[in-house]
Amino acid sequence: MSTQQDITPREALMRLGASTAESIAQVLEMFAPGAVKRGEVTVLPDGASPFSNVARGSIASSVSYVDGVTGANIFVLTPAGARGLATAMGAPPPETEDGAEEPELSELEMSAIAEAANQTMAAAAAAISVVLGQEVEISTPDTRVLDEPSQTSDIYGTAPHATSTTFLIAGESCRLIQLIPAAFVVRMVRAMDEMTGEVTDAGAVTRSASGTAASAVDASPNSLALQEVLGGISLRVWAELGRARMPLGSALGLPVGAVLDLDHTADAPVDLYVNGMRFARAQLLVTEDGEWAVSLESLENEGLRLLEKARAARPEGREDVDPDAQAQDSSSDLPIEKEGSSTDPETPEADAPGNPETPDVKQTHVEGAVT
Repeated sequence: MSTQQDITPREALMRLGASTAESIAQVLEMFAPGAVKRGEVTVLPDGASPFSNVARGSIASSVSYVDGVTGANIFVLTPAGARGLATAMGAPPPETEDGAEEPELSELEMSAIAEAANQTMAAAAAAISVVLGQEVEISTPDTRVLDEPSQTSDIYGTAPHATSTTFLIAGESCRLIQLIPAAFVVRMVRAMDEMTGEVTDAGAVTRSASGTAASAVDASPNSLALQEVLGGISLRVWAELGRARMPLGSALGLPVGAVLDLDHTADAPVDLYVNGMRFARAQLLVTEDGEWAVSLESLENEGLRLLEKARAARPEGREDVDPDAQAQDSSSDLPIEKEGSSTDPETPEADAPGNPETPDVKQTHVEGAVT
């Protein structure tokens, strides 16, 4: 019989911050491959301002929750970081003479930042919805220039709890700020306690059946957050066939019928995603019924490997997908569609901004990914 230690509010906040930051980093990596580095998650002490040291002229993109929970996420970029991200997305950098002051962000650069914010905040909401086990709806992201950083509390309000996660984008420091009400923390602790208990019980059954002790779980915030995201919850899984990169202007001018060359060959393994996080590679198959399917080749996340160990005691079946989730969605969980287009008539909500099940919101800018 296994024992379970209750999760403290601070631990819950750390896991929430790590899980949300992981989802956001995945999205940012799509926009700026190789230029994104995630830093540390910090739970701020009572009374500390999460907006301290915000530079004048920083770009802030925020969303508030309109259903499911209360609170807010604010992603703050320095002017140089915002420009670096916009440039990585295809916006042309300004032409300046040596030693001249950088001009303000152009309308095209601000549009690119707003689109990145739309997708990163949708990914953050998806991570939160998984932790709580219910849908979380968000408002349309608001992107603005902070001319007076001292007034940020008046703009975004305050909350009893807050976390701050640092990022480096193109070498420039940015941060994700989460404002979390006390009621949200109580619900989060309860939900995480329940999920931790399920994973612990499943692990005990596995050890009893095999006669050997499973390897210890890494207690770092990253692995704990991934375990919370993936443990025991039915999620939508999708396969990505490939991607293409092009300047933002070219993407906006694509005509109907245009053909994009992807970075995958026909026989190459496809990437499988859960809530915006890649977790496996697989071969694409067609079943006897003419439906798409995948054959798993490798798992690329230690959290999923541990989850598979916990499921070893279950009866073997054709697939490890919750049948109740399939019954609720008659369409395939592995659709073939191109991001930025509405190709799935059976799931019109898939293109709605802020849908927790689809953190990869429409892309009409730099990357065209076929999933």
